[in-house]
Amino acid sequence: MHYHAPVTEKVFWIGTNDRKTERFENYLPLPQGVAYNSYLINDEKTCIIDTVEFSTAGLFIEKIEGILKGKKLDYVIVNHMEPDHSGALLDLMKYYPDAKIIGNIITLRMIKAFFHDFDESKFITVKEGDTLDLGHHKLTFAMIPMVHWPESMVTYDITDKILFSNDAFGSFGTLDGGIFDDELNFNFYEDEMRRYYANIVGKFGPQVNTAINKLGGLEIKFICPSHGILWRRDINKVIQHFSNWANFTPEEEGVVIVYGTMYGTTAKMANVIARELSWNGIKNIRVYDASKTDHSFIISDIWKYKGLIIGSAAHNNDVYPPIFTLLHKLENYGLKNRFLGIFGNMLWSGGGVKGIKKFADALPGLEVIAEPVESKGEPTNEDQHKLEAIAKAMAERLIAERN
Repeated sequence: MHYHAPVTEKVFWIGTNDRKTERFENYLPLPQGVAYNSYLINDEKTCIIDTVEFSTAGLFIEKIEGILKGKKLDYVIVNHMEPDHSGALLDLMKYYPDAKIIGNIITLRMIKAFFHDFDESKFITVKEGDTLDLGHHKLTFAMIPMVHWPESMVTYDITDKILFSNDAFGSFGTLDGGIFDDELNFNFYEDEMRRYYANIVGKFGPQVNTAINKLGGLEIKFICPSHGILWRRDINKVIQHFSNWANFTPEEEGVVIVYGTMYGTTAKMANVIARELSWNGIKNIRVYDASKTDHSFIISDIWKYKGLIIGSAAHNNDVYPPIFTLLHKLENYGLKNRFLGIFGNMLWSGGGVKGIKKFADALPGLEVIAEPVESKGEPTNEDQHKLEAIAKAMAERLIAERN
């Protein structure tokens, strides 16, 4: 018995759930696992859209055999060559050696990079607007480069109005029983969808906007991404989420305070700011020690909330390493549309606050809302008043934006 699920009469979800892998791309934690979504169209001509990560290839092949029951596989569409989608492609080609592989010209270059002996005669090159006739189902293709690899494309089923959306509209989290948005509690997935976007796609907001605008003219009854929930009831919800994240539009009023500390003094400063924010009417406050909490969770909340306050101990006349890594990623992603507060502890050398200021200067979309505070060792009463001033200024700016 092999669990696959119908999307429409001739279209099936044949994805796999990975609850074993500790880290996605070997660095992002997967506490809720991840689903590798693949789809099979069982028409006069048969077609698979993307495969799965190689560790689940065995189950994947079993699912295909369970549907085809000896029928020939004609086509495999490669929307994306990243190995979490193409890892089972080699096994699939061994089981179905006559199947043609479909992708764009950049896809072919990448297939040859991953599989050096790939037979180019098996490849069909498609470009924007080309169509593929399976009998009842007619497919067409749209290029979405850098969402989030250069060869990325989507496949659109003209017949059933299905958008096979690649990594766009995807999410971390396994599909635990149901596969559609109306079969699942989205509240269980929302944070993992944001964490997926912010850490996987986040750098490419302009390209996401371009893709959304390009696809906006299509009639879409289903969105079938390569990870996470399939959408059929509330399609506008997932499109709006990705649009907001692409534009760095915060979801809620709130503040992320993230700090790096060696011996606890910078943590004390963070707590002063958090308490003063609360006294000034801010309820959504998340305080993170950058040495303890994986950065992917911190970045997800930075995407969620308008306020960001960063603190760092000095370390060899520079930013404390876990904060340095976080700042580098946020700068690389082009963070904007946030209010920013800065604090830290210089002890004898300084460098932490200076480094955060340099980060702020590099991102014109950030607004520093108060004078940075840098203590020398244990925070003094004067330091405390200055930290409270950061919190009050942040609260005032947030409250002023309330409708």
